[in-house]
Amino acid sequence: MTGERDLKRLIEGMRPLLDPLDWAYALAPAGTVVPEAWATIREAEGVTVIAPWSELQGRGWPLSGPWARITLTIHSSLDAVGLTAAVSDALAQAGIPANLIAGWHHDHIFLPRDHADAAMAALQTLAGPA
Repeated sequence: MTGERDLKRLIEGMRPLLDPLDWAYALAPAGTVVPEAWATIREAEGVTVIAPWSELQGRGWPLSGPWARITLTIHSSLDAVGLTAAVSDALAQAGIPANLIAGWHHDHIFLPRDHADAAMAALQTLAGPA
């Protein structure tokens, strides 16, 4: 099944869903494998791990968080144009820092936990009436 590409349909149908878990970013040593990781990003300086906060505490790695995760539940195409920009702009206008990650089916937004409610409101405003 191919994902949606039409920007208007993507925005109107994004249906943001707030995950109740607290998430963390951690910097692990190069070559580290973390089975509990939701995502890993390998860089020259080490491995960035995104996982539930509870899974990364106590490992002695630099941590950032807690973060909230919002998933845009519409199946967006990886080559869709404009959704990331529209979401980033809406959150920036509300003064909310955000890190967006695209998966095969959905886009995910990580933002400081204390901004989660404001982010959901901004995204629902962007999407318009249900």
